[in-house]
Amino acid sequence: MQEQDYITFEAYLTGDLKHEEQLAFEKRLNTDADVKLAFESYKNASKFLKHHIENDEKNQAFKTNLESVSNTYFQNKAVAKNKVKRINPWYYSVAAAAILLIGFFIGQQFSNPVYDDFANYESISLTVRGSQQDVLTKAETAFNNKNYQNANKYFSELLKTDASNLELKLYNAVALVELDRFDEADAVFENIIASPSVYRNKATWYLALSKLKQEDNVACLKILQTLPKDADDYKQAQKLIKKLD
Repeated sequence: MQEQDYITFEAYLTGDLKHEEQLAFEKRLNTDADVKLAFESYKNASKFLKHHIENDEKNQAFKTNLESVSNTYFQNKAVAKNKVKRINPWYYSVAAAAILLIGFFIGQQFSNPVYDDFANYESISLTVRGSQQDVLTKAETAFNNKNYQNANKYFSELLKTDASNLELKLYNAVALVELDRFDEADAVFENIIASPSVYRNKATWYLALSKLKQEDNVACLKILQTLPKDADDYKQAQKLIKKLD
């Protein structure tokens, strides 16, 4: 499992996935035995940890104790090699997996927020005026496959004949953020935010993520605080605010 998988696990357990993301994840659970096994292990470990870790002081004490337990475990593992009696290999696998899960959980609690923790862009399905369906399909495919260099190329081509299309501008700006072309991206987001558009809240959230990627946490926090409660990304914004405060 990748780190992003565990982030998805946590988002599912806390109810932070959007309806489409939840359905897609549940479908994955039902079709991928490895993912289901990893999810069940994470869920059980998460329940245990959340039950035993109630405040920052206990967090620190738990972390210190975990380091001691981990050291003891690996010392015992070294000693066990010299004994005639063998321990089943799965024991070490389970123990290692538990330590990794605990380490991931603690990392989430103690570390500063980073862009990759929150930049979970949905797959897009675009509409465009005119007869550029082929370019539109290429833009969608490139973006959904995280090929942002090509996505920017196709979005730019589409915008030449549909310059007022805010949807194209929005996702082109996302591609620009991924390419670290922040000044261009932020200017587009700010332009959309200033307009009475249905994409205004999305542009606000994405602008905050752009600032997070630039490690400008002060600007990120200020932007997040302008997001209204009815915004799709309000819950995620509140989680990020708590980590930044």
